[in-house]
Order: sequence, then C-alpha cells, then structure tokens
Amino acid sequence: MNTSTRPTDTPRAPAARLSSTVIKRHGWATRAWHWLNAICLLVLLMSGLQIFNAHPALYWGQTSHFDSPLLAMGAMRGPDGNPMGATRVLGHQFDTTGLFGLSEANGELAQRGFPAWATLPSSQWLALGRNWHFTAAWIFGPSLLVYLLYTVVSSRRRRMIFPSRAQWRGLPRTIWHHMRFRFDHARDYNGLQKLTYILVLFCLLPLMILTGLTMSPTMNAAWPWLLDIFGGRQSARTLHFIFAFSLVAFFIVHILLVLVSGVFNNLRSMTTGGYRLPQDANDGRPAAKGAADHD
Repeated sequence: MNTSTRPTDTPRAPAARLSSTVIKRHGWATRAWHWLNAICLLVLLMSGLQIFNAHPALYWGQTSHFDSPLLAMGAMRGPDGNPMGATRVLGHQFDTTGLFGLSEANGELAQRGFPAWATLPSSQWLALGRNWHFTAAWIFGPSLLVYLLYTVVSSRRRRMIFPSRAQWRGLPRTIWHHMRFRFDHARDYNGLQKLTYILVLFCLLPLMILTGLTMSPTMNAAWPWLLDIFGGRQSARTLHFIFAFSLVAFFIVHILLVLVSGVFNNLRSMTTGGYRLPQDANDGRPAAKGAADHD
C-alpha cells in the first residue's frame, strides 16, 4: 500500500488581468478618407518618381543650369571601366549603382534615376506616369480641401486635431515617453501626435499641392504669384521633391510607431473603428459604445 501522500493541489490565484474596454475611435468617414488618401499618396509618389526620371536632376530658380544642378542622377564609367550609377548632391558625387542612376530592369542594367520597382509604371513611360499622377491628384486635392475645411469648421474636429492646454504642458513628458517607446493609450491623440498631424495636414500636404501647381504653365498664367512665392518653376520642382520625401519620412515613422505601439489595436481602429483602452484610461468607467466616435 502506497502510503505516500500526493501534494495537495492548491488552487492558483486568478491571474491579474487588466480590465479594458473598446471604444469607437474613428468614424467611417475618417477611415475611408485615411485609406483612400493612403492609396492616392502612394500612386502620387511612384508616378512622381516616373516623371522625375524623365530628367533626373533638380535646380533652383527660374531656369535649369545644367552645369550646376543641386542633385543629379546618371550613369558613367567607373575607375575599373565598368558602368556605374552616380548621384551628385551639391557638387559631391556618390556611387549609387543598383539604386540611383543605374539599376536593373528586365534583367539588365539600365540608366534611370529611380529603379523600376519604385516607379509607376515600372518601365520608362512618361505619358502614362503623368496620367497616373494627375488622376490621383484630382482625387487627393479636393478631398484634402474638404477635410481641412471640415476640420476648421467642426468644433469636435478641432478638439481632435489641436492640442489642449494640458497637452501643451505635458508635451515634454510625451516626447520623453516616445523616446523610451512608452505609449499612453487614451481616447484622444496625445499632444505630439496632434502637432505632427497639424504639420502634415496644414503645411506639408498643401505645400505639396501648391508647388505642383507652380510647375504647370497653365497655372503660371492664371496665378503668376505662385512663381514669386516659390522662386520660379525649377525651385518649385525642387521643393516638391523635398516635401514628397518629407512625407515619406513621416510615413516610415508613422508605420514604425503603429507597429511598436500595438499593431492590431491601431489597425482595428482604422478599419472597424474600435480601439481598446485600459480601464484606467477611461476614468475607471466602461466607455459607452460610440462615446468617442471621431469622424
């Protein structure tokens, strides 16, 4: 007879679970606008690089000074006699073979500014690239104008986009938290998010459109003051390029923050509108469905 006793199974204490609730953070109009413009901006970027490839150089002023471009991409013979891609920036030349100036297309090296995978269409086809660019621009421009006007007119949208006094006071702490990858999940955007969105929505995107219009001869005749503001068509083209890559930098940081701050929760808020909050972020009370419906 086995007289040994089995250790008594002691009930485990229930694991501590953080209480949370799901609020509706974005309305359907905001979600639709977000994804529509994400597609438009991707088409604008890739077709814009196709247009840039027709003359892969940037200048400053009213005319092109071919001997002194601010930036130029091309191909040349390297010291070993083989072709190489060369990018010149403010007089400094860099070997950019495979990426800028000389890259592979259809299995062969070809002279082009940006590589085939970055342009729309992938082959060098300026007319089709312009068609894609202007089609996306005609969708994006009016939708941005409507969105900005609604943001200014609607008091709820203003509260959503513009920082409150408390958020201004807490801005250094918010920046410090972001630098340490600590993110506060709350109903509202934090002060740093709001300032970033203001910069993008009210500065970068309108400047992108205005510099694009400045490159149009028709718009030069209708609104000649655009040339005075941006210092000429070549300057406007250079600024258009700079603003475009500033937006690319924003999108990279935006996507990285989505990934590290809760990719599922963030994607859900921009697809179904639902956003999960810890209970303490909601003043300890469950949120009523749709109570924070932002549109």
